[in-house]
Amino acid sequence: MAQKLPPVDAVLVGFGWTAAILGQELTDAGLNVVALERGGWRDTSTDFGVTFAQDELRYYWRRALFQEPSRETLTFRNDASQTALPMRRLGSFLPGTGVGGAGIHWNGQTWRFLPSDFLARTHNTQRYGALPEDMTIQDWGVTYDELEPCYDRFEYLCGIGGKAGNLGGRLVEGGNPFEGARSRDYPNPPMEMVYGPLRFAEAAQKLGLHPFPAPSANMSRAYTNPLGVTLAPCTYCGFCEKFGCGNYSKASPQTTVIPVLMRKDNFEVRTGSEVLRVTLDGSGKRATGVVYVDTQGNEYEQPADLVVLCAYQLHNVRLMLLSGIGKPYDPATGEGVVGKNYAYQIVSGVAAFFDEEIMNPFVGAGALGMAIDDFNGDNFDHGGLGFIGGGYLACWNTGGRPIEFHPTPEGTPRWGAKWKQAMVKNYMHTATVSTHGAVMSHRGNHLDLDPTYRDVYGRPLMRMTFDYTANEHRMSDHLTARAAEIARAMNPREIKISKHGGSYSIVPYQTTHNTGGTIMGSDPTTSVVNRYLQSWDVPNLFVMGAGAFPQNPGYNPTGTVGALTYWAADAIRNQYLKSPGPLVQA
Repeated sequence: MAQKLPPVDAVLVGFGWTAAILGQELTDAGLNVVALERGGWRDTSTDFGVTFAQDELRYYWRRALFQEPSRETLTFRNDASQTALPMRRLGSFLPGTGVGGAGIHWNGQTWRFLPSDFLARTHNTQRYGALPEDMTIQDWGVTYDELEPCYDRFEYLCGIGGKAGNLGGRLVEGGNPFEGARSRDYPNPPMEMVYGPLRFAEAAQKLGLHPFPAPSANMSRAYTNPLGVTLAPCTYCGFCEKFGCGNYSKASPQTTVIPVLMRKDNFEVRTGSEVLRVTLDGSGKRATGVVYVDTQGNEYEQPADLVVLCAYQLHNVRLMLLSGIGKPYDPATGEGVVGKNYAYQIVSGVAAFFDEEIMNPFVGAGALGMAIDDFNGDNFDHGGLGFIGGGYLACWNTGGRPIEFHPTPEGTPRWGAKWKQAMVKNYMHTATVSTHGAVMSHRGNHLDLDPTYRDVYGRPLMRMTFDYTANEHRMSDHLTARAAEIARAMNPREIKISKHGGSYSIVPYQTTHNTGGTIMGSDPTTSVVNRYLQSWDVPNLFVMGAGAFPQNPGYNPTGTVGALTYWAADAIRNQYLKSPGPLVQA
């Protein structure tokens, strides 16, 4: 029997980016707020007080910042004909755990989605005609213009460095000419570029493309955000991706919001608190709070007037299913919504090997690079190509970390003396053109509860059913061919193409960009939450994060996750708190 605690105004499940922002917003509105985080307290540069910020073995290979599959995992299959098996070692994606979540170990690549991305079904149908029957993409229920002020708030919170390409409808040279109109420029200038990205930009420009500095949450200079929190300039150490920043130079919940939030009397975070389910009243139409368990196995019920799911996308979907909120999605009939439209990203790369040019790969940062958007979204004519969607191409210098980075040309043995010789020859002389492609939602790709495997608390594990379709393969082939053209225009000695050729594998790392499952929209029969991320079924429940994406555009998701959080926070503060209940769909 769970011990019942005194009620609070709002309970936040998880304490990463979305919970930190909402905690700040809701406490500013006068609410008493509790955040429940299953992991421990973390600083960005320390792990329980011991500094190992650049320990590659500890943090990447031994997974010190990530979810532990022995405590929390999922089962996976490519399609319904297969038996899903547990993911026993993290691979394709790396959910974080502890205060800050994946916001500690992200790269800092902070994008805005294209205006057409929010109208994916309407836009593509109008331009290209009927879509494949099993492609289940949807409009978001919110537009880019509505979200623009929220994107702006997140970028100024994080001190994003970049170069605007579209200021109020006026194109600006040197920025991204394809982006939606901005109300103002980035708060910081772009990072100082190194040789590889500059060589990429020069080659892209010669091909008639439009290179620009990628937007970065790695500080290009010292910056104090609107909350009064100061971040230091980046030292280009190359330990961003999969690491906490030892210099407080990467935007994270800890370096932007938490220092202010933790000083408030009306906020509390409880670490080591695993939420088991959302509790409902007798009608099933109102959340009464949550039940959680601490590290000693003690169960508690935390009553709250407002419940907000702020955990990682996969965990939010699972909590909805475990709590019986919303109708589970059935791919056989197409009915139901919870777990629908799971999507991911599809990536590839072209390595360019040089003889004389020195790339200094160890001089890096998570979002240090030049990019092009010429082949993203609907920025190019898809007529006759057999696919919709696209992605950006970029040359990143994220850091040539000694264990992970081992570039070798085609035909090099996988081990032994010749492999070592190739490593020595090519480490300093390699640049990679990467593609980052969208994934359109399809009927068979979904999330549900596994009928066989259970966790330590007896709850069914999440089951993921996912594979790339012909649309993704054709699109990725197109992007990879364009990347190869740019790589060849960089005049290397030789190139090496790496791309997906078959079914999706959950084993090798790709991106931590899982989306869908609690999708947003304007129709309760086809979405889990409305345009304000409010549950259609339980109006005092809101669900944050990339689970709201009806499909996954060709960008990293964090910028849009942050924007949607501010969008939902504004609706909660200015509409819901004044008149609790279903929000008016403006």
